[in-house]
Amino acid sequence: MKNMKINHAQKGFTLIELMIVVAIIGILAAIAIPQYQDYISRTQVSRVVGEVSALKTAIEEELMRGDAPNAVDTTVAPIPGTPAAELGWTASNLLGTALAINIPATGVGTVVAVLDGDVSSGITGTTVTLDRTATGIWTCAVDGSTATAFKESFAPAGCPAS
Repeated sequence: MKNMKINHAQKGFTLIELMIVVAIIGILAAIAIPQYQDYISRTQVSRVVGEVSALKTAIEEELMRGDAPNAVDTTVAPIPGTPAAELGWTASNLLGTALAINIPATGVGTVVAVLDGDVSSGITGTTVTLDRTATGIWTCAVDGSTATAFKESFAPAGCPAS
C-alpha cells in the first residue's frame, strides 16, 4: 500500500479573520453614521430655507399691489383665507410651529420659521429668518443657538449661521 497523502485544505474562515472583518465594519460604521446624521441635518436646514424663500415672490407681489402680507399663521396647516395660505404657503412637516410672517405695507419685516417638526434631534429649535428692507433687499440667517448639535456648516450658502 502506498502512502496516501490526505489533503487538509482550509475550508472557510478562521475566527481571527472573521473578527478582523467585524472590527473593520465597526470602524467604518463609527465614521459613517455621524457623517450621515450631519448630512441629514444639513439637508433639512437647506430644505426649510428653500421652502420659506419661495414666499419672497408672493410677498413682493403683495407689496407691489399695496397690500400688507403681514400675518402670523396660528396653525401648522394654513387655513384657506389666512394670509400665509393666500401667499401660497403649504405646511412643512419640518415645521411644527406656525410660520410667522411679519411684513406690514411698509415692506420692512421678517419671515421666521422654527425647525421643530420632523427634524433631526440635534437641530430642533433652529430658526431660519428672512429679513426684508424698505428697498426690497432680502437677507437670510440661520440661528442654531438653541439646538443641541447645530454646526455652522448646516447653513446653506447665501444664508449664513448667526
